[in-house]
Amino acid sequence: MAIQSPLSDTAVMPTYGRADLSFVRGEGSWLYTADDTAYLDCATGIAVNLFGHNHPRLVQALHSQAALLWHTSNLYRIPEQERLAERLAAHAGLDHVFFCNSGAEANEAAVKMARRFQNRQSGEQRYKIICAGGSFHGRTLAMLAATDKPLFRDGFGPMPEGFEHVPFGNLNSLRDALSDEVAAIMVEPVQGEGGANAAPKGYLEGVRKAADEFGCLVIADEVQSGMGRTGHLFAYQATDIQPDLVVLAKGLGGGFPVGAVIARRDIGEAMGPGSHGSTFGGNPLAMAVANAVLDGLEEDGFLQTVQARIDRLDQHLHELAAAYPDKIVEVRGSGLLRGLRLADNLAVGDVTAALRERHLLCVPAAENVLRLLPPLTISETELATARSALEACFSEQKTA
Repeated sequence: MAIQSPLSDTAVMPTYGRADLSFVRGEGSWLYTADDTAYLDCATGIAVNLFGHNHPRLVQALHSQAALLWHTSNLYRIPEQERLAERLAAHAGLDHVFFCNSGAEANEAAVKMARRFQNRQSGEQRYKIICAGGSFHGRTLAMLAATDKPLFRDGFGPMPEGFEHVPFGNLNSLRDALSDEVAAIMVEPVQGEGGANAAPKGYLEGVRKAADEFGCLVIADEVQSGMGRTGHLFAYQATDIQPDLVVLAKGLGGGFPVGAVIARRDIGEAMGPGSHGSTFGGNPLAMAVANAVLDGLEEDGFLQTVQARIDRLDQHLHELAAAYPDKIVEVRGSGLLRGLRLADNLAVGDVTAALRERHLLCVPAAENVLRLLPPLTISETELATARSALEACFSEQKTA
C-alpha cells in the first residue's frame, strides 16, 4: 500500500501521490476492495461523501433524474435549480445562488462577484482580496493566488495580482491590511487543508466588524466546513455573523460534483447576463442529488444526531491525546472536521499509511495534522472502531 511514484505505470497524469489501493464499491461508512476487504472511511473523498457511500436517498434521486433528463445547459430554466437556490438562500439568510461544479470554481466566482459589486459601487480601485495564512481555496490560477501555499504555486507564475495574506486569527494584522482598495475578506470558518484550524472565538465577529468599517465584503469559504459538518448547516452559523457571500461544494452533492455561491441580493444583481457562467453548473442531475442531500440535512433531529457523533468523536480524540502526549500534540478542528497535530518527530504521511494498513482511511493536512472527516452518518460503533485503529497505530508508532 505504498504511495506510488509520480512516474506511475498508468496513463493518468501524475498530479497526485496515490496510495496503491482501489475500491470497487461502498456502503455507508465503508469502502470495499475487489477482494471484499472493508476499509472504514474517515476521509469521505475529502469531506465529500456526506452520508457515506451508496446512500439510498441519493441513489434514488440520481436514478430518477437520470431516467428523465441529464442536461440542458443554463439556456433554459431548470426548476430543480430554482428550488435548491431558494432553499440554500433561505438557510443562509441571503438571496441569490450561482451554481457551478467545484469549490475552486465557486471561490473564483465569489471573487468575481465581490470585485464586480465593488467596481459598480466604488470604482475599479477597490479590487484586493484579503485572505488568511494557511488558507486553501482551490487550484485555479486565481485561487492559487488566494491560497497560502507557496509550494502549490511553484512553476505556475506569474500569479494574478490583488490577493494578500494575513495571519489566520489575528485581527490586528487584518485591520492593518484593510484600505479603500480592499473588495473583500475571504475566510474559511474552519481551515481544512491548512490543518483543521477552527477560527478562534470572536475572530469571525471581528472580521465582520472590520469589513463593515472599511466597506468591504465577507466571503465565507464553506467548501469543506459547510453542509452540516460542524453540526450547523454552515459553520459560520455557530456565530452571529452574516457573510455577504457563502461558498459551498464538497458535501453539497454528497459525491456528485456541484458547487455554489450564495450572495446578497445587490451583489447578485451586479452580475448581469453574460458576466459569468458554467456549462454544467446546476444541471438537472446535480440539482436532483443536491436537493436530496438538503432533504436529509433538514430532517427533524438529523443535525442533533450529528452533534451527538461530534461529541463522541471529540471524547475519543481527547482521550487518545491524553494517552499519547508524546505523539499527539493537539486536537484541532470543529465538528466532524477534526485533526490530530502530531509531534514533529512523527510524520503524518507515515501515520496515514499505517492507518490504511489497519483499514482506517484518514487524510493528511498541513502542519503535520492527521485529518478525520467521517460521514455525518457514522455510527457509535464505527467511531469506536476508528478509535481502536488509531490507538493501535499510536501504540506501535516509534518517534524518531
